[in-house]
Amino acid sequence: MVLLTGFNKIKTAVFISGKGSNLKALIKFSKLKKSPININLIISNNPKSKGLKFAKIFKIKKKVFNYNHKNLSEKKILFELKKNKIKLICLAGFMKILSKYFIKNFKGIILNIHPSLLPKFKGLNTHERAIKNKEKYSGCTVHIVNSKLDSGKIILQKKVKIQKYDTPKTLADKILIQEHKLYPKAIMEIFSL
Repeated sequence: MVLLTGFNKIKTAVFISGKGSNLKALIKFSKLKKSPININLIISNNPKSKGLKFAKIFKIKKKVFNYNHKNLSEKKILFELKKNKIKLICLAGFMKILSKYFIKNFKGIILNIHPSLLPKFKGLNTHERAIKNKEKYSGCTVHIVNSKLDSGKIILQKKVKIQKYDTPKTLADKILIQEHKLYPKAIMEIFSL
């Protein structure tokens, strides 16, 4: 196993749209000695994203792109990633779908955490759909992003039992706790080769 110092940790960008709780978990993880990543950049499509406060707290560079013109925004993001020598993107509640152009032109790995046990319930409203479908379990999945929505190679999954009393909100909260643990584990899995 390669011992990584702060200097040769993998330069990482985290993409967010909302509260940034997975971002916070990833920042905490990145501060650990054993962590292979260093978070150098936070990107959001939402200027009101609460997660952007972590950029200030942890002194991480942040950029907001409005996505009114997707192609232009993606070109600007790619330029920013290249400028900052980013090799890993962690999508953490980023509510925009990356284009094939973006995925093809980013020279690194793109990971996503999805709140279901893929390949079940790709896309949005996963918790409502799992409950409506009377599933016994749901959970979360970390996968590599490819040009098909939520279809890339699965790295790790964590199952969560759905109780009779669960609502989409209670299920989301339970799964989110597991997401915070699973994302760092999946990153370790990829980079501890």
